[in-house]
Amino acid sequence: MQTLQRYAHLLLVLPVFLLDRWTKVLVQDGMAFGDAIPVSSWLSIVHWQNKGGLFGLMADHGAGRLVFLLVPLVIIAGLAYYLIVCRPPLLWRLPLTFVLAGAIGNMYDRIFYGYVVDFVDVRLYGTYHWPAFNVADSSITFGIGMWLVAQFFLSQGTQKVDEGGKGIRNSR
Repeated sequence: MQTLQRYAHLLLVLPVFLLDRWTKVLVQDGMAFGDAIPVSSWLSIVHWQNKGGLFGLMADHGAGRLVFLLVPLVIIAGLAYYLIVCRPPLLWRLPLTFVLAGAIGNMYDRIFYGYVVDFVDVRLYGTYHWPAFNVADSSITFGIGMWLVAQFFLSQGTQKVDEGGKGIRNSR
């Protein structure tokens, strides 16, 4: 029972991944590349492909594909290791699990398609748009936001072994 509680947060990965896959498949199967379906004056569903990294960074650079395959793989491996082996406090585990789930969703696209499928288009002002994004991107952003809140506003201190090596004390 204690083992289940210890790793229960990882159960979030599957539903986030499946929701990400499902929404991307709906867009890929139901829309031609570049098509847009207006939802409101500021929101549209689009079919877009991000061949680069964050906001399309390095999309046209030859090394971009390799960089955005290797770096996320290292991040996924590092997060998985940290969440499973290091057992951080719950206030860190939940946000980092959302980051892990989103990273896995986007990595799936990069491995199988060579690009990430994006479909949410938000108009900021006039013709200015936020770069298109997807469920995986939202999960990563949500996780990072939760983690920052936990770090800055909900920190309960960390536990450290006292200098004599006898016992644990809380510190801020």
